[in-house]
Amino acid sequence: MSTAEPMNAPVPIVLAGARGHGRWHLDNIRRLQDKGIVRLAGVCELTPLTPAEIPEGLGAPEQSADFGTLLDTTGARIAVICTPIPTHTDLALIAARKGVHLLLEKPPAPSYAEFRRMADGVAEAGVVCQIGFQSLGSHAVPAIRKLIDDGAIGAVDGVGGAGAWARAQGYYRRAPWAGKRRLNGVDVIDGALTNPLAHAVATALALAGATRAEDVTGIETELAHANAIASDDTSCVRVTTADGLRIVVAATLCAEDPDDPYVVVHGSRGRITYWYKQDRVLLQRADHGPEELEYGSTDLLENLVDHLTDGARLLVPPTATESFMRVVEAIRVAPDPVQLPDDAWHLLPDEDRRVVPGIDGLVAAAADTLALYSELGAPWAFTTAHPKEVSP
Repeated sequence: MSTAEPMNAPVPIVLAGARGHGRWHLDNIRRLQDKGIVRLAGVCELTPLTPAEIPEGLGAPEQSADFGTLLDTTGARIAVICTPIPTHTDLALIAARKGVHLLLEKPPAPSYAEFRRMADGVAEAGVVCQIGFQSLGSHAVPAIRKLIDDGAIGAVDGVGGAGAWARAQGYYRRAPWAGKRRLNGVDVIDGALTNPLAHAVATALALAGATRAEDVTGIETELAHANAIASDDTSCVRVTTADGLRIVVAATLCAEDPDDPYVVVHGSRGRITYWYKQDRVLLQRADHGPEELEYGSTDLLENLVDHLTDGARLLVPPTATESFMRVVEAIRVAPDPVQLPDDAWHLLPDEDRRVVPGIDGLVAAAADTLALYSELGAPWAFTTAHPKEVSP
């Protein structure tokens, strides 16, 4: 049965959370508005945007700190939610109960229970929800899955993910919840694997064909931080799937030489490396020269509109992120991340950021060997390991 509904005029949209990453959404909405697809009808912020904060061409959208009222007064058909992680579920359910469809930023929730409450509530309300993992909108993902299914690299042994990024200390002062595991008794879980490098985790799981909750049978975590925060900035996770595959994703925000994150599929006769921010793929296989491939990407908001108007397949429904949320849950219930000893990091004063010497190599090695930091000999990692069995 098609979920398409007639929307000949531009679709009215309310954006909740228009500062920080929300500015990207403002620009994207402007792009789609220029194409005649959507119309920014309202902005929900605790402090209204100034005219200078609204990109040229978006006019003067209605503004309010009351999300529910704003949805009513604007007649919004879609809400884009880009607010602090702990607010996602409640705001999504407010929209769902009003019949408003959703683009919900990642991570969709700070716990599996909150995710289920959101996903079940959305389904019960009969509205559509797209989760904002833009990497899963890349045409490279189905292309890689087809290469795997066609046996291009033989039998798949596992999937690795590597993210060596850098964040200044000010990154953790950008919002009260930044770098927190909990705030005022409420889960936040704003760590390297669950927020800035969440795409690496979700993409690795998708390429492994393990996106549903029941696809995950075990999760091991190693969580640490060099910065003066409660959450992790240097961490890795190993997921075991029901098919026996190992998925290891290693991440840091304390890289020496920051580089684009990637996911690599290991096969018995080759490997496929995917730099998801570039939509670029490198295929290496036995008896063939290396092949570099570049792909386009479908914008998730545009896909949501196309789904509603033309019945296009929704790219990232909540069901596509269940296994990712299992990882979030394992990180949530793990012991608090270990503070790295003072001799394991140093400050770059010119960039105001903390660096962990050797971490770039460890991140790459973890993705390459499917081993955890502790198994690769990182001396500070032996106190961070935490296995967790996951029941289907």
